[in-house]
Amino acid sequence: MIREQSCGALVFRYVNDKLCVLIVEQRAGHWGFPKGHTEKGETQQMTAIREVKEETNIDIKIIDGFKRTNEYSPFFKAWKKVHYFIGIPKTFELIKQDEEINVVTWEPIVDAKLYRLSYDNDIKILDEAINYITENNLFHLFK
Repeated sequence: MIREQSCGALVFRYVNDKLCVLIVEQRAGHWGFPKGHTEKGETQQMTAIREVKEETNIDIKIIDGFKRTNEYSPFFKAWKKVHYFIGIPKTFELIKQDEEINVVTWEPIVDAKLYRLSYDNDIKILDEAINYITENNLFHLFK
Protein backbone atom coordinates (compact mmCIF):
# COMPACT_ATOMS: atom_id res chain seq x y z
CA MET A 1 0.00 0.00 0.00
CA ILE A 2 1.22 3.50 -0.86
CA ARG A 3 1.25 5.89 2.11
CA GLU A 4 1.47 9.65 1.63
CA GLN A 5 1.72 12.58 4.01
CA SER A 6 0.82 16.16 3.15
CA CYS A 7 0.45 19.36 5.14
CA GLY A 8 -1.52 22.52 4.54
CA ALA A 9 -3.23 25.45 6.19
CA LEU A 10 -6.58 27.11 6.56
CA VAL A 11 -5.66 30.76 6.09
CA PHE A 12 -8.20 33.38 7.15
CA ARG A 13 -8.60 37.12 6.63
CA TYR A 14 -11.37 39.68 6.59
CA VAL A 15 -12.43 40.97 3.17
CA ASN A 16 -15.14 43.66 3.16
CA ASP A 17 -15.96 42.87 6.80
CA LYS A 18 -16.52 39.16 6.06
CA LEU A 19 -14.26 36.43 7.40
CA CYS A 20 -12.87 34.57 4.40
CA VAL A 21 -10.78 31.45 3.94
CA LEU A 22 -8.11 30.93 1.30
CA ILE A 23 -9.09 28.10 -1.05
CA VAL A 24 -7.75 26.70 -4.29
CA GLU A 25 -9.20 24.82 -7.21
CA GLN A 26 -6.77 22.05 -8.12
CA ARG A 27 -6.12 21.15 -11.77
CA ALA A 28 -8.32 18.06 -11.25
CA GLY A 29 -11.24 20.42 -10.58
CA HIS A 30 -11.79 19.95 -6.85
CA TRP A 31 -11.74 22.80 -4.33
CA GLY A 32 -9.86 22.66 -1.04
CA PHE A 33 -7.16 24.26 1.07
CA PRO A 34 -3.56 24.75 -0.08
CA LYS A 35 -1.50 21.67 0.81
CA GLY A 36 1.30 19.45 -0.43
CA HIS A 37 3.87 16.79 0.30
CA THR A 38 6.49 17.12 3.00
CA GLU A 39 10.05 17.46 1.72
CA LYS A 40 13.07 15.91 3.41
CA GLY A 41 14.08 17.81 6.54
CA GLU A 42 10.82 19.77 6.86
CA THR A 43 8.54 19.86 9.85
CA GLN A 44 4.81 19.66 9.21
CA GLN A 45 4.45 23.39 9.88
CA MET A 46 7.31 24.19 7.50
CA THR A 47 5.57 22.16 4.79
CA ALA A 48 2.27 23.99 5.34
CA ILE A 49 3.99 27.40 5.14
CA ARG A 50 5.91 26.44 1.98
CA GLU A 51 2.90 24.91 0.23
CA VAL A 52 0.65 27.91 0.90
CA LYS A 53 3.38 30.17 -0.52
CA GLU A 54 3.98 27.97 -3.59
CA GLU A 55 0.31 27.51 -4.47
CA THR A 56 -1.03 31.00 -3.64
CA ASN A 57 1.91 33.43 -3.12
CA ILE A 58 0.71 34.11 0.44
CA ASP A 59 3.23 34.14 3.31
CA ILE A 60 1.70 32.91 6.57
CA LYS A 61 2.37 32.55 10.27
CA ILE A 62 0.99 29.38 11.90
CA ILE A 63 -1.17 29.72 15.03
CA ASP A 64 -0.03 27.45 17.84
CA GLY A 65 -2.49 24.95 19.27
CA PHE A 66 -4.52 23.89 16.23
CA LYS A 67 -3.70 20.83 14.16
CA ARG A 68 -6.22 18.52 12.53
CA THR A 69 -5.64 15.49 10.34
CA ASN A 70 -7.68 14.12 7.44
CA GLU A 71 -7.09 10.51 6.49
CA TYR A 72 -8.49 9.02 3.31
CA SER A 73 -7.82 6.76 0.35
CA PRO A 74 -7.41 8.86 -2.82
CA PHE A 75 -7.22 5.72 -4.97
CA PHE A 76 -6.98 1.94 -4.63
CA LYS A 77 -4.13 0.73 -2.41
CA ALA A 78 -3.23 4.24 -1.28
CA TRP A 79 -3.67 5.93 2.10
CA LYS A 80 -3.14 9.65 2.62
CA LYS A 81 -2.81 11.74 5.77
CA VAL A 82 -3.14 15.50 5.50
CA HIS A 83 -2.25 17.64 8.52
CA TYR A 84 -3.83 21.10 8.63
CA PHE A 85 -2.94 24.19 10.64
CA ILE A 86 -4.47 27.66 10.91
CA GLY A 87 -2.49 30.40 9.20
CA ILE A 88 -2.44 34.18 9.53
CA PRO A 89 -1.57 35.89 6.22
CA LYS A 90 1.46 38.19 6.24
CA THR A 91 1.08 39.08 2.54
CA PHE A 92 -2.06 39.40 0.44
CA GLU A 93 -1.33 39.34 -3.31
CA LEU A 94 -2.79 36.14 -4.75
CA ILE A 95 -0.79 34.50 -7.53
CA LYS A 96 -1.69 30.92 -8.43
CA GLN A 97 0.83 28.21 -9.13
CA ASP A 98 0.07 27.51 -12.80
CA GLU A 99 1.30 23.89 -12.79
CA GLU A 100 -1.15 22.68 -10.12
CA ILE A 101 -3.82 25.33 -9.48
CA ASN A 102 -6.69 26.64 -11.64
CA VAL A 103 -8.02 29.29 -9.22
CA VAL A 104 -6.99 30.78 -5.88
CA THR A 105 -9.44 32.98 -3.96
CA TRP A 106 -10.51 34.38 -0.60
CA GLU A 107 -13.97 32.88 -0.12
CA PRO A 108 -16.48 33.89 2.58
CA ILE A 109 -16.86 31.01 5.06
CA VAL A 110 -20.53 30.26 4.28
CA ASP A 111 -19.91 30.29 0.52
CA ALA A 112 -16.86 28.04 0.89
CA LYS A 113 -18.94 25.51 2.83
CA LEU A 114 -22.05 25.62 0.65
CA TYR A 115 -20.67 26.10 -2.85
CA ARG A 116 -16.94 25.54 -3.13
CA LEU A 117 -15.32 22.91 -0.89
CA SER A 118 -15.50 19.57 -2.68
CA TYR A 119 -15.13 17.20 0.27
CA ASP A 120 -17.04 16.80 3.54
CA ASN A 121 -13.74 16.27 5.40
CA ASP A 122 -12.64 19.77 4.39
CA ILE A 123 -15.95 21.26 5.57
CA LYS A 124 -15.52 19.45 8.91
CA ILE A 125 -11.99 20.82 9.37
CA LEU A 126 -13.18 24.32 8.44
CA ASP A 127 -15.88 24.04 11.13
CA GLU A 128 -13.28 22.86 13.66
CA ALA A 129 -10.99 25.77 12.78
CA ILE A 130 -13.81 28.31 13.18
CA ASN A 131 -14.74 26.72 16.53
CA TYR A 132 -11.10 26.98 17.65
CA ILE A 133 -10.91 30.63 16.59
CA THR A 134 -14.21 31.35 18.38
CA GLU A 135 -13.33 29.50 21.60
CA ASN A 136 -9.96 31.26 21.80
CA ASN A 137 -11.26 34.69 20.72
CA LEU A 138 -8.79 34.95 17.83
CA PHE A 139 -10.86 36.79 15.21
CA HIS A 140 -8.81 39.98 15.70
CA LEU A 141 -5.75 38.21 14.25
CA PHE A 142 -7.29 38.16 10.78
CA LYS A 143 -8.21 41.87 10.43
